[in-house]
Amino acid sequence: MTLRNLKINRYLIGLPILLLAIAMGGCSVAGEHGGRPEHDSAIIADSIADDLQELNDLTSIAYAYADSVLASMPIERKAAMMLMPAVFSRADRLNMRHILNYTDSMGVGGLVLLKGSLTEAAQIADTIASRGGPQIFLAVDAENGLRMRFPDAPEFPWNRELGRLSDDQVMYEFGQEIARECRLIGINMVLGPVMDVVPGNGSNGLMRKRSLGSDPEKVAELAIAYSRGIEDGNVISVAKHFPGHGSATQDTHKSLGEIESPRSVIDSIDLYPFRRYVEEGLSGVMIGHLSVRALDSIRRPAVVSPVIMNEILRRKLGFNGLIITDALNMEGALGVSAWQAIAAGADIVIAPSDTRREIEETVKAARRGDLSEDIITDRCRRILFYKYLLQSPRTHLPYPTLLKRVNELAPDVNASIRQSYSSD
Repeated sequence: MTLRNLKINRYLIGLPILLLAIAMGGCSVAGEHGGRPEHDSAIIADSIADDLQELNDLTSIAYAYADSVLASMPIERKAAMMLMPAVFSRADRLNMRHILNYTDSMGVGGLVLLKGSLTEAAQIADTIASRGGPQIFLAVDAENGLRMRFPDAPEFPWNRELGRLSDDQVMYEFGQEIARECRLIGINMVLGPVMDVVPGNGSNGLMRKRSLGSDPEKVAELAIAYSRGIEDGNVISVAKHFPGHGSATQDTHKSLGEIESPRSVIDSIDLYPFRRYVEEGLSGVMIGHLSVRALDSIRRPAVVSPVIMNEILRRKLGFNGLIITDALNMEGALGVSAWQAIAAGADIVIAPSDTRREIEETVKAARRGDLSEDIITDRCRRILFYKYLLQSPRTHLPYPTLLKRVNELAPDVNASIRQSYSSD
């Protein structure tokens, strides 16, 4: 299920059954003693209509909320809303001052949490929440669980091992567990799943440890199951790294990735998992620092390519969710400004090298006409829409109880994962 399309997915799944039942003159199992079915086709049709009305109402309310927030918001705050700087998950006075400068003074739309501890991450989330104002995104990489960033969190297998799974139900449960842990400490966005398909038998390439494998259909099935688990836990999933990092030989932390595959290969392999993710109505896609000549003849990172973000991801694939850049402080994005990524199609730019300067440059770009303020407002409206959908209170536990609670349920999930793939 998804944050945005929970009801509509139930409708689409149930519709063929409903149509068959109507054709047969009734659809439900009769009561224990026979007679009138407990639920006939008219009742189910009414229920579907109610679900669709609820979805429409929620959508209208969420956009009304977004419009009301934006109505009195200066352009400086809109520019800041599209940025998510990276911060260490430490609750010492100096780091908290740094974090509150981002959230209170600049008004950024979110933060990406780097290394620290579960308890301090929860303290950061609570401190920010106590300040009031629009909810912010708190994002984390969790490719082998929260242990990827928090050494005191439960550890799970890397995707290379998970790619051996034959049951996507286990991946769904894995996603649910990660979402539960995230909610316990106030995180509401996971920068995953990795949807990059590696070449050959999956044992080669820079992404081999992080990828679910070389079979695009299996990668799609497992990654989508994980994403559904994440989003059923009311946490946003972000599929990465569009349009596909699997065959790049460059580490984009150090240089721009180059994809030389022909268009037919990219369409059938690299784009396939993302296409499926979009069809499922899931929430976020991260754009990689990749130059893909078969998609865009200009040699430039995908994060500043309107061809890749607008023409392919938005129009051809039909994606309506959040488009998020990979970290702008990576060498693969050298020379890229936040406003350029936003103008090209991104909603959110993560980890700029100098957040305050990027806010100022975005405002300047809007005032000189290089970036339309309508585009800025559109991006912020989408961001606020998703923030509204996340506004459910998280479970608060005393800090001494937090770590124990997170760890006590995880071993069962971890054990089921380890039992479900075969060793080499």
